[in-house]
Amino acid sequence: QVQLVESGGGSVQPGGSLRLSCAASRSIFSFSAMGWYRQAPGKERELVARITLGGSADYVDSVKGRFTISRDNAKNTVNLQMNSLKPADTAVYYCAAETIVLGIARYSWGQGTQVIVSS
Repeated sequence: QVQLVESGGGSVQPGGSLRLSCAASRSIFSFSAMGWYRQAPGKERELVARITLGGSADYVDSVKGRFTISRDNAKNTVNLQMNSLKPADTAVYYCAAETIVLGIARYSWGQGTQVIVSS
């Protein structure tokens, strides 16, 4: 088991920036990938950004060029820098740790942090 604690959410005006952080209770080397997901009211949870053990990053199309995911292996943290925020980015953001077990991805989740983008 791992505990994931997100921080850095809040309210910001359109065009603003926020930096989310996820602190893991143990080494993130244990996981095949770390990711940030979000869930807006009335919508399904979606992958926002994912970074593999090797450092390769992927993003959902709607955030490419605006969001950057990074990992600090020494501190067991994963960060999401969010720039040029839009109202459509409003959601609860969740950190996830991914493990592959017998070819199936399994996830551990944080409790989420709210991001509100509004004028």
